Amino acid sequence: MRFVFYLLVMIAVALCVGFGLSYYALTDGRLFGVAQVGPWAAWPDVGSNAPNPYTRGHLARTAAFELGQSEGLQFTATSDSDGQPLSRDCAYRILGKTPLATFWTLAAQDEAGVNIAAPDVAPAMRSSDIARADDGSIIINVGTRLLPLNWLELAGEGPFKLVLTLYDTAAFSGFSSDASMPSIIRGDCA
Repeated sequence: MRFVFYLLVMIAVALCVGFGLSYYALTDGRLFGVAQVGPWAAWPDVGSNAPNPYTRGHLARTAAFELGQSEGLQFTATSDSDGQPLSRDCAYRILGKTPLATFWTLAAQDEAGVNIAAPDVAPAMRSSDIARADDGSIIINVGTRLLPLNWLELAGEGPFKLVLTLYDTAAFSGFSSDASMPSIIRGDCA
């Protein structure tokens, strides 16, 4: 009887650990297939001819239509540069340079992937429509309250994520010398 009990406990532990690690690999993926640059994370094998098994699982789980590897790369941030989760109660400033790309967009989405830009404004910031600093770096303010300079106005409450999509980029290809990503600085909170 004791043997059967230990056997059942071992099977339960093995199933929990196996399914738990699989879930972690497909949702977070930092240890398996995700490239992390500061608060930004990307799945670089998305769109390749032969993605790794973790990227295949991620694609099957999200069921999203992704860009091909030669078309672009999508970075997502769910926390600021200090590791605090992004919240619509706070204002944020995105500072720095983006990797070399022909064009990029920055959008804010809720946890379900729905765009949360305020009504009657552009749903995303585009690289062609922003004012840059003298050195070419970007300064974008993100929040629900009016902010100066480039402003991505959000609506609603709760957590959100920022999605930076680089089109026609050489990031992670070995040809890019600029692997920097902009930082996300938390401002005032309500």
